[in-house]
Amino acid sequence: MKISINRSSILTALVVIVLVAAVPFAIWEFIHTHELYILSHRFLNDIVARLHGPGRLRFILQPTVAIVFGARDGIKDARADRPPFLQNLLFHSTDRPGLMRSALASVRDLLAIAILLDVISQLLIFRMVHPGAALIVGPVLIALPYASSRTLANRTAKWRARHALIGRSETTREQKEMSGRKTIHPERTTNRGGGSLG
Repeated sequence: MKISINRSSILTALVVIVLVAAVPFAIWEFIHTHELYILSHRFLNDIVARLHGPGRLRFILQPTVAIVFGARDGIKDARADRPPFLQNLLFHSTDRPGLMRSALASVRDLLAIAILLDVISQLLIFRMVHPGAALIVGPVLIALPYASSRTLANRTAKWRARHALIGRSETTREQKEMSGRKTIHPERTTNRGGGSLG
C-alpha cells in the first residue's frame, strides 16, 4: 500500500507540531502574567515590532501573492457566472462551505507558510512563540488580501465582459446600418444614358 505525502501535508504537519510545541510556554506565560497575550497591549506593541524586525518583507510579499491567487480565482468565478466571493460568503449560507473549501485549497500552503514565518519572526524578535498570535497574524496577511482581490477581480471581469458585449453589439448594429445603406436596389439602377434598365 502506497502512502502519498504531498507538500501541503508536510507543511500542515509542521505548522501543527510547531504550534503544539509552543502551547506549554504560552500557558506558563499566562500563569505568570495572568494576561492572555492576544488580548493584551503587548500584542499590539509586538505587531509594530514585527513590522520593523526580521522578516518584515513578508508583510509585502505574502499579501501580494494572496492578491494574485485571489485575482486568479475571481476570474474563474466570473467565467462560471458566480457572485463575487465576499457577497456570496456573507449572504449565501448554502454556498459558504464550498466557498471556504475552494479558498482554503487555493491558499492552504500560503497560510501554512505565513504561520511558520510568524513563528520564526517571533523567535528571532521576542525569543518566545505565542501560538495564538501566529494563528492570527499569519492568516490575516493572507485572508484579507485574498478575499478582497477575489471579489474585485470577479466584479472587474464581469464589468469588462459586459462592456465587451455591448461594444460588439454596437459594432454589429453599425455594420448592419452601413450594409443597409450600401444595398443597391435593382429597380432604382439606371444605365449611363439616364434611362431605366428595367
